[in-house]
Amino acid sequence: MRAVIQRVSEAKCLVDDELTGEIKNGYVVLLGVCNEDTDEDLKWLAQKIVNLRVFSDDAGLMNKSLKDIEGSILLISQFTLFAQTKKGNRPSFINAAKPGLAIPLYEKMINELKMLTNKEIATGIFGADMKIHLVNDGPVTITIDTKNKE
Repeated sequence: MRAVIQRVSEAKCLVDDELTGEIKNGYVVLLGVCNEDTDEDLKWLAQKIVNLRVFSDDAGLMNKSLKDIEGSILLISQFTLFAQTKKGNRPSFINAAKPGLAIPLYEKMINELKMLTNKEIATGIFGADMKIHLVNDGPVTITIDTKNKE
């Protein structure tokens, strides 16, 4: 799994001009699922997301986690995180998981994050053409790949 985590002061997702999810302080998490991903990857990544310390403390240092600030998450599925661009100019998405694998893991991630944060998780719609509006706070953008745990 790959995640691009953006610290935001606000964010929302629209599908066909309809609001599907909206948050204030927290993260927009773009989540890509690959063919080899497991529940173990999912649990490890969810823990990393909620415990990542990138919010400012009273001294202005990035010492607080999402849990510390009681922040929210807007989770967006994004298979393009597994784009291969080595050959030619048209990306290949052969390593991105097909919906039969990706949808259940995406839904499990929603539930895992909900359990870890004790908050509802705002989402887009899997496979839809989504318009994401956000104010990146910092900017702070972190990428995490479960294949690089060690």
